Amino acid sequence: MTAVKVLIIDDEIEMASTLAERLNIRGFDASAVSCGEDALSLIQDRNIPDIVLFDLKMPVRGGMETLAAIKEFDSDIEVLIFTDKGSCHIENGDRHDKTFEYIMKSSPINEITDKINKAAAKRLAGGRQGTNPD
Repeated sequence: MTAVKVLIIDDEIEMASTLAERLNIRGFDASAVSCGEDALSLIQDRNIPDIVLFDLKMPVRGGMETLAAIKEFDSDIEVLIFTDKGSCHIENGDRHDKTFEYIMKSSPINEITDKINKAAAKRLAGGRQGTNPD
C-alpha cells in the first residue's frame, strides 16, 4: 500500500524537518516546509498530502489562510494543528471552531503517529489515498 503522505508546515524548520525524518523512519511519506507559500507550491505541483500538520502562527501567511488555500485543492485533506500551547482554539468570528485535532509539539512520537494514523483512516474512509504500513 501507499504510505500516508504527511506535510508539516512550521516556521521552526529544524524541528519540523526532524519530525519528518522520524515519521519517514516509521513508514510515512513525510516532508517539511517552513511557510505556507512553500506548502502551496508543493500542492500546486500536485504533490497533495493526505495529512497536513501545521502551526497556526507563521509569518507572512498565517495558518488559517494557508489552510483555506490548501482545502481549495482538496477539501478532504485531514488537518492536525501543531501547537506549543497547552490548549488553543481557532477563532472564527465570535465562535471557536473545535473541529480540528491538536498535537502538542512536545508530544511523544507514538502519540503523534497515533493521531496521524487516525486522521489517515478518516481520509481513507472518505475514499482517499493509502494507509501507513505500520
